[in-house]
Amino acid sequence: MKKILGLGNALTDILLQISEGDLREIGFPKGSMNLIDAQQFEYLQTKFASVRKKLVAGGSASNTVATVAQLGGKAAFIGKIGNDEVGRFYHEDLLKNNVQPQLLTSSLMSGCCIVLITPDGERTFCTYLGAAADMKAEDISKEVFIGYDICHVEGYLVQDHALIETALRTAKDQGCTVSLDLASYNVVNENHQFLKDLIYKYVDIVFANEDESFAYTHLNPEEAVENIAQQCDIAIVKVGKRGSYIRQGSQLHHIGAITSSCLDSTGAGDLYAGGFLHALSDGFDLRRCGEIGTVAAGRIVEIVGTKLPDETWDEIRRICALYRGFMHKLKF
Repeated sequence: MKKILGLGNALTDILLQISEGDLREIGFPKGSMNLIDAQQFEYLQTKFASVRKKLVAGGSASNTVATVAQLGGKAAFIGKIGNDEVGRFYHEDLLKNNVQPQLLTSSLMSGCCIVLITPDGERTFCTYLGAAADMKAEDISKEVFIGYDICHVEGYLVQDHALIETALRTAKDQGCTVSLDLASYNVVNENHQFLKDLIYKYVDIVFANEDESFAYTHLNPEEAVENIAQQCDIAIVKVGKRGSYIRQGSQLHHIGAITSSCLDSTGAGDLYAGGFLHALSDGFDLRRCGEIGTVAAGRIVEIVGTKLPDETWDEIRRICALYRGFMHKLKF
């Protein structure tokens, strides 16, 4: 089984369930990712002080490799934390989820992401990067990629062009299959040509949701996945309750979504990517990869946060084992 390395922002998520009116009042576009400063962070903390909070270690790439590890894969994560209580919580959470921490330390406060969840399950991210933003291109050395087969990078790192390009180029030079999640439609809009150049040069696998793929291609999902697949090896476009499209060369798969009661869509894309990459590293075909990713995504939207209970992980592991057994029979 191949080993997977995640690279991204080490962020602790603060999950808050709020009303549509509250979201309109603070003025952030619904479903967007917004970088905020310390003053805005304090404002949101004060405004929603009476709202019940749930604290979980997060970050897109971290969630993805945690999924890989929970399904029995070998995974590690590179990010930057502060020398504080939140940073220690983050380190311990990686270990608890069987992810090998390769964390750097900053003098800044550890990063946090306030996740505002409206009643329809949509989430709006307000991210104070703190120490996470202190990770720089010079922190990336070829040694960190040795022994890993797949490097999965979150598109949020595109806020630092030198960092993400150095990471992708170095991973590619060290023989890794490079996977990139486009992160958010506004991130794509703000960095369109730069992202396109990165994908052409370094990226093998691209994950996007419907909004991100439209921002990138201005095409409907089925056309978008074909367009993106012309720029890399494997393209995946997720379309929520309508499932996902996967394209590699002339192969096109549509994977239907499973029936879920959506409470919070936080992490759905991250867990889809984790399930997909784990299955790919285990030798599954593209359809099976999409199906494992779909189950993981469908289960995470049924709870608040990005941490599935043990019994749900057991369910997904059983599905993987069934697929593995089926593939073994085919070989004989």
